[in-house]
Amino acid sequence: MKEKFDIIQSTCIPIEIDNNNTDNIIPARYLAFTTRDPKFYGDAFMHDLRYDANNQPVADFVMNKPEFSEAPRKGVHEIIVGGQNWGSGSSREHAAWAIAGYGVRVVISNSFADIHRNNLLNCFVLPVVVSREFQLELFKSIAEDCNTLVTVDVPNQTVKNEKTGRVEQFEINAYKKYCLLNAYDDIDFLLANTDKIEAWEKTSSNSPSMRRTR
Repeated sequence: MKEKFDIIQSTCIPIEIDNNNTDNIIPARYLAFTTRDPKFYGDAFMHDLRYDANNQPVADFVMNKPEFSEAPRKGVHEIIVGGQNWGSGSSREHAAWAIAGYGVRVVISNSFADIHRNNLLNCFVLPVVVSREFQLELFKSIAEDCNTLVTVDVPNQTVKNEKTGRVEQFEINAYKKYCLLNAYDDIDFLLANTDKIEAWEKTSSNSPSMRRTR
């Protein structure tokens, strides 16, 4: 869902799985469906770790524990703290659809697979890269208190562990940051700049160099 990013403060779901690949995030059988219903893909998020062969919840999986099973909403579980190398494996865009469909707006890790990271941004989920030390501190804080809040300040590109007060900067492509702040996808961005594009076309079409190429 396209929603403007600003400052997001939320409790977190800790998915402490290193190399959590896209087949974990959404099993391959879901790639055959043509629907873009967010709930459909959200229900499939981490499905084969969340449920057993009889489609019953796996009690000891983190997303099924009472303190983390509540569906994400504003200020609650909008952030995932993931293990190292989040989103490795195949480049399926469905993995980003699943995370967005579940209601998550930010995934924090110390490393992301490049294609998955870009897919997340295209689906209005912010991937935040932090140091390994900060990542481990977040896991520790959440383990000690499941109500630990994390604040992600997109304009200032900072992430803060409210339990310890530690703050880190994160990097984001300037164009993607602008799109997130304005809830623009690529088409929205072009439409918002229609006047500038048309003005440039008029100027270019009247330039001597353009006339010579006709």
